[in-house]
Amino acid sequence: MIVPQHRQKEMDLAKLFAGKLLLRHEIPLSEAHFSQALKQEIFRTVSPFSKKHFTLQCNRCGNTAKHLLPRYPCSRCGKAHRYCRKCIAMGRVSTCSMLYEWADQTPHWPIYVNPCSWKGTLTDAQQHAADRIATAIQAEEKELLSWAVCGAGKTEMLFPAITIALQQGKRICLATPRADVVRELKPRIQQAFEEVTVQALYGGSNDKTGSAQLILSTTHQLLRFKQAFHVMIIDEVDAFPYHADPSLSFATKRAVKPSGTTIYLTATPRKQQLKRLRKNNLPHIFVPRRFHGYPLPVPKTKQVINLKRQLKSKQLPKAFLKWLLTREKTQRQILIFVPTINLADHLQKPLTNFLLENNVIQTKQQASAVHASDAEREEKVKAYRNRELFVLVTTTILERGVTFPSVDVVILDAGHQVFDQAAIVQIAGRAGRSPDDPHGEVLLFHDGKTDAMVEAAASIRDMNRRGGFV
Repeated sequence: MIVPQHRQKEMDLAKLFAGKLLLRHEIPLSEAHFSQALKQEIFRTVSPFSKKHFTLQCNRCGNTAKHLLPRYPCSRCGKAHRYCRKCIAMGRVSTCSMLYEWADQTPHWPIYVNPCSWKGTLTDAQQHAADRIATAIQAEEKELLSWAVCGAGKTEMLFPAITIALQQGKRICLATPRADVVRELKPRIQQAFEEVTVQALYGGSNDKTGSAQLILSTTHQLLRFKQAFHVMIIDEVDAFPYHADPSLSFATKRAVKPSGTTIYLTATPRKQQLKRLRKNNLPHIFVPRRFHGYPLPVPKTKQVINLKRQLKSKQLPKAFLKWLLTREKTQRQILIFVPTINLADHLQKPLTNFLLENNVIQTKQQASAVHASDAEREEKVKAYRNRELFVLVTTTILERGVTFPSVDVVILDAGHQVFDQAAIVQIAGRAGRSPDDPHGEVLLFHDGKTDAMVEAAASIRDMNRRGGFV
């Protein structure tokens, strides 16, 4: 079918702007064209705030906290205006700057006959879960929780469901709280759906338009969307900051069409999800085994007296150094988690020197540290995945959603509050992910056991028992 040029342009604009809440500077139209679009009701204005329970609510992020809704003197009109500090990183929403949404035709997305180019096979457990997720999307069920242990192959289990959605001409978003996970997923999803345009949205990403049929996104980027997706898949729904930030849940729910389906993915459901499961008001599917058929590694704990004092003075615990020199599988890479950015930076040099002196590494370039504020974060993770780095010290930014084939995992100061039960389970799940090396050591160095450590080990043992392992 030949589409007239002006009609094609309208369709392209619809895909670019429909389903979004945008500030004026985010709409790349001249003032003349934009004014005309408003007059023709192609765009409509949306008030930046609405009244809710005698207070203001930001219509972009849902914030109602008064201390995050202060006033500022406007240089444009000379008045003082309320603005939202909660979502200011995405551009200032204020009573002097409207939000805009597309009001013209709804875009029609392509219908694919056979969009999936992935040639792999699923295990029986994976196939059972994949079929259930696909059924939920096909039947336009409201929501479904997929609870699968770390290393179960959650991404591959999504392929049949995404295939069906694309065959129905639906638009899909796979969202996750962490940018690192989005970066890891992009090549895997694009390879599995070669003919489909896939865009990845996160802070600093090259893709900016968000106009593709298949979107990968951090949950923060969903603040710009409104009723845009037929299918919303939220990976790592229990991860920080999603579970702790109401604005992200607000944005995610708004980004789904009223008739859309939301799929939650997790290996470590939070109390909120478990409570709904017990009350039978959250449909779910459970996968208790890793795709390669081996059990999850159970963490071992090692107590170190005065551990915090040693780490603060850049001293590496003797028990940890002994383990570095006596590991069973020396070919495995080493992934070391610490609770703070400061500690990651401080330990890199003494650790590298020790590894060099004992021939664990040959050059200082084989060891590094990475954290959320690291400008070379993406390059370092890629180098570690390519085995150019042998030892990597990291904060919890790599606790989930990333796959390294053969690693031993350590947590230094495992009793720190950032290492809650879910974090420890997820960190343990970085080990033994490959069928070529389905095991891996997980060690927790601490100066006193916490409930989180005990509960994490008990949870992993329970998953192994439910997976058929004694």
